[in-house]
Amino acid sequence: MKIQEVPFTSINWDEIPPTTHPGETGFATWKTVEKGNIRVRIVEYSPGYLADHWCPRGHVIQILKGEMVSELKDGSKSIMKAGMTYMMSDDEVNPHRTFTEQGVTLFIVD
Repeated sequence: MKIQEVPFTSINWDEIPPTTHPGETGFATWKTVEKGNIRVRIVEYSPGYLADHWCPRGHVIQILKGEMVSELKDGSKSIMKAGMTYMMSDDEVNPHRTFTEQGVTLFIVD
């Protein structure tokens, strides 16, 4: 990742309006800031959330609270808990999706 055209930016997440995105089940609430070629988000997945698509975009994800399963299209799964981080590059061949039983809050950079 090469961060380009991003001036020093301080974010007060309490001032960022949320948007809601339905999943196959449940929903996601995003607070998003985009600058230059980078997007940062605080994302909350509701209990029972399952993504409605396979995502090929690369991310760095920090699990702030809760637990989720990150599944790759090849069927492999990783359980991700609060305090853990994962990262992956853009990958059209082996995209990923998320499921959470109890809900989860994430910090995402992509």
